Amino acid sequence: MQTAKPQLDVKGIVSFIVLASGLGWLVVSPLWLSGQGLQHPLVGLILPLLMFTPALATFIVTRWISRPPQGIRTATGLRLGKGYRWGWYWLFAWVGITLMVFASPFVAALFGVYQLDLQAFSGFAANVDQAGGLPAGMSVQMIVLIQLATVLIAPILNGLFTFGEEWGWRGYLLPQLLPLGQWPALLISGVIWGLWHAPVILLGYNYPDHLATGWLIMVAMTTVWGILLGWTRLATGSVWPAVIGHGALNGAAGIVFLLHAEGTTFDTALVGVTGVTGWIIPLLFIGVLILTRQLPVRNAPDAAHMAAEPAPTVSQVAA
Repeated sequence: MQTAKPQLDVKGIVSFIVLASGLGWLVVSPLWLSGQGLQHPLVGLILPLLMFTPALATFIVTRWISRPPQGIRTATGLRLGKGYRWGWYWLFAWVGITLMVFASPFVAALFGVYQLDLQAFSGFAANVDQAGGLPAGMSVQMIVLIQLATVLIAPILNGLFTFGEEWGWRGYLLPQLLPLGQWPALLISGVIWGLWHAPVILLGYNYPDHLATGWLIMVAMTTVWGILLGWTRLATGSVWPAVIGHGALNGAAGIVFLLHAEGTTFDTALVGVTGVTGWIIPLLFIGVLILTRQLPVRNAPDAAHMAAEPAPTVSQVAA
């Protein structure tokens, strides 16, 4: 069987991007058309539905527009993982990313852009009071501990929704971009992931103080975290570590609202997973991966599958 250098499936990639973006804007359109933005009464339903649009785009593309030769399951990473170390990547996604998020408010405090209160949790207590006060027999400290404990199971609780995104970004798009090289694939997929959020970011989601530039900050954020999630995908050939890692990222992100001091404010462009100081530890970890030659991934399963595909015939190209 003749093999050829892997080539971009331009038809599939473009179709996926157009579908994911178009479906995203369609789902979010009630927020714009109503003029209510994020105050729309159905925002709690619309945002979760938005997360499934990349998965829907993946299904449509791989089923009807450009079927992957190696099969949908292999092409989109619907397997536990390849190699004897795949479980460690699952553990990193669950525990490692959670710890990075937990560390983010402390890094922000070191840079003077966030004020901690680790005793009275006064900022969180003030928010609870505004929401109606504490449940009977509960202290603020107890609620904080419960919240922190819940974070440990957040990757599973959030997994259904983060699969909706990850089957698109890391499941389909990232490996499809591998003919460009791993770094271009990681960076481009991260940028597209960030731009896909534009319909809600432009309404003030994540960056309420940066309506005009929030989308740019979001692109930077998704590029940084996308490299880590993409690393787990490339190393295992599985999308599931990225699903878990994304779930951990979303589940632990609210820690900045638990630990801040009353009477202080913080900028989400500077603090937490969405902010610059929250990217320092992930970037340092990426640096370690590069220095230890773990990134780019050697013998990535998806690259091997694409290289093993038969070269297209003249009739296939014409089709």
